Amino acid sequence: MRRVLITVGSTKFDNLIELVLGEQMIEVFSKHGFTNVVVQCGNSSLFPEWVDPAALPIESIKSGVHIHVWRFKPSLEEEISNADLVISHAGSGTILDALRKKKLLIVVPNDTLLDNHQLELAVALGEQRYLVAASVSTLPETIATIDSVSLETFPDHDRAAFRAILDEEMGFL
Repeated sequence: MRRVLITVGSTKFDNLIELVLGEQMIEVFSKHGFTNVVVQCGNSSLFPEWVDPAALPIESIKSGVHIHVWRFKPSLEEEISNADLVISHAGSGTILDALRKKKLLIVVPNDTLLDNHQLELAVALGEQRYLVAASVSTLPETIATIDSVSLETFPDHDRAAFRAILDEEMGFL
């Protein structure tokens, strides 16, 4: 049983939420072995007919796939830890959390944002092969090929490097 976490952070990302909760995408998840789909929908307001936003959080089973949809939690740490695949907006915090936990990561930048720094971040980390960058329109085919993708392991956080820079700047060295 494989688990996928889809997260949009605190923003409104209706296109992604509508896609991942749609019947066709649920079939794609099922076909590729994802039996648990967890969706953090943030402030999104556009949902397929079967989702009642007023009733969130909800749990349902569609095409044999267990689906859990909710808006916010204090932390995504446990959800990311439990996921086999993370599909995320390109928020830097979520990206770093998933990469530090060595999770397979697909990033879908929210192209409705005014300052689209998300796209720049997704492209840069995708070029370094730490993650797979996709769009809402290419996500189904990206899921279909994700198991054959070879990615680089994100380097561990080096606290000693930060300490050395701080010591040098403070004149301790």
